[in-house]
Amino acid sequence: MRTAVRRPRTNHLDLAQRILDVARQRGFAPGARLPEQQIASLCNVSRTPVRAALSLLAEQGVVRWQADAGYVVAIDLAAQPAISADLPATAEDELAEAILRDRSARRLDQTVTVAGLMRRYSAERKTVLKSLNRLTEENLVDRAPGQSWLFRRAPDDPEAQGESYEFRLLLEPAAILTPGFRLDGARAAALRQGMEALATVPDAGFDTREFQRLDIDFHGMIAEGSANRFVADALTDHLRLRRLPGIYAGVNVFRLKQSLREHLSILDHLESRQYEVAADLLRIHLRLSRSQRPQAASRGAPALFGMISRPE
Repeated sequence: MRTAVRRPRTNHLDLAQRILDVARQRGFAPGARLPEQQIASLCNVSRTPVRAALSLLAEQGVVRWQADAGYVVAIDLAAQPAISADLPATAEDELAEAILRDRSARRLDQTVTVAGLMRRYSAERKTVLKSLNRLTEENLVDRAPGQSWLFRRAPDDPEAQGESYEFRLLLEPAAILTPGFRLDGARAAALRQGMEALATVPDAGFDTREFQRLDIDFHGMIAEGSANRFVADALTDHLRLRRLPGIYAGVNVFRLKQSLREHLSILDHLESRQYEVAADLLRIHLRLSRSQRPQAASRGAPALFGMISRPE
């Protein structure tokens, strides 16, 4: 008899990622202790889910248990930016990703039903509902009458991608220039470390999924830093659509690495509160990303971004 694989809970996976972020932010080296109570305080949770999250990280070889010290860091976190992509997925997470892939490939209509998804994926009703609720929370689908759900329009064709970049060009620089903009220092530090590490990975080993996570988090940080809640909410909702598969299709590693360098340059000026410069660089970055032509970007971007040195 085949034994069912026990899948981790979503909150434990989320907490495992938060523990990784905290460890990177604090510069934990291999061998550094991870006391459950300290981690619980830093993540504002109880010790029970911390124990489960650390167990997940131990299964991935990221941390290890020592009888005399408890859990300790087992690897150089700064040198391995793509750990998050290797964490296991819950059943509803896997189903949600499958639904998004099939919608992106036009294998699913814009409107879907619970019964139809159950048949298509041979999934239990509760798993389908959890997946749809997760996608609803992320503003990727909307609840329709009855047992139907409606996919929101995504930037997954040339016309929609162009409109998406126009929308972002209007709002993202404005988010930085809104009076009261505030940068989350801890989040910025973790992003800087992750982006710098990924930028040094050889092309053959470049992890596009990790780039996608960092890219969404970077632009999300800018959106959430706006003091205008309507600007922040509109951008945050729109940026969630970039989780869809195929968003980075056709963009080569050269351009993705260049984007990382552009992110870092923008971050330099955000940290120095040179918001006008940061907003200008963000406009250039979005225009280059919209073009998705590395040969055009290589003629202009390095010189332009290189002209503005990191502030002291």
